[in-house]
Amino acid sequence: MPDIAADEPPSIATLEGYRAAGWSWVITGGGPSAPVAGYVLVDVLDEPGRRPGERAAHVEQVSVDPLFSHRGLGRRLLDHVADIARGHGLDAITLTTFRDVPWNAPYYGRCGFRVLDDDDIGPGLRRVRDREAAHGLDPAGRVCMRREVDRR
Repeated sequence: MPDIAADEPPSIATLEGYRAAGWSWVITGGGPSAPVAGYVLVDVLDEPGRRPGERAAHVEQVSVDPLFSHRGLGRRLLDHVADIARGHGLDAITLTTFRDVPWNAPYYGRCGFRVLDDDDIGPGLRRVRDREAAHGLDPAGRVCMRREVDRR
């Protein structure tokens, strides 16, 4: 996926916006002085699905440095987002990803996400899909996914 790999990372201003809003987290490879191994950026979407007023923590981006892959760090980031979403009274976590890339939709399925039918996609996710299409991502190769937040 050289086109995706060639994309610029988020700008410092974008990252600062997520940090200031309290919707970004990093994970290290171990220990307090270890290098950053991955991060997640989250937006809050109005995503009613089947119930009016529903809101979701939308994973805008989750990245783990390949040097730290296969250590469960991505899953730990997603589980952290679920904990934060629960604390904010959100109903779900959503994301969009590539349908057929093994480390995308199938991976997220193993992390508790399910692919949404078009009828289950609310206005927030539709706006995300429209932005992605405007950025050149083919909607036919993308899926919207959802993971319910455990209400414990």
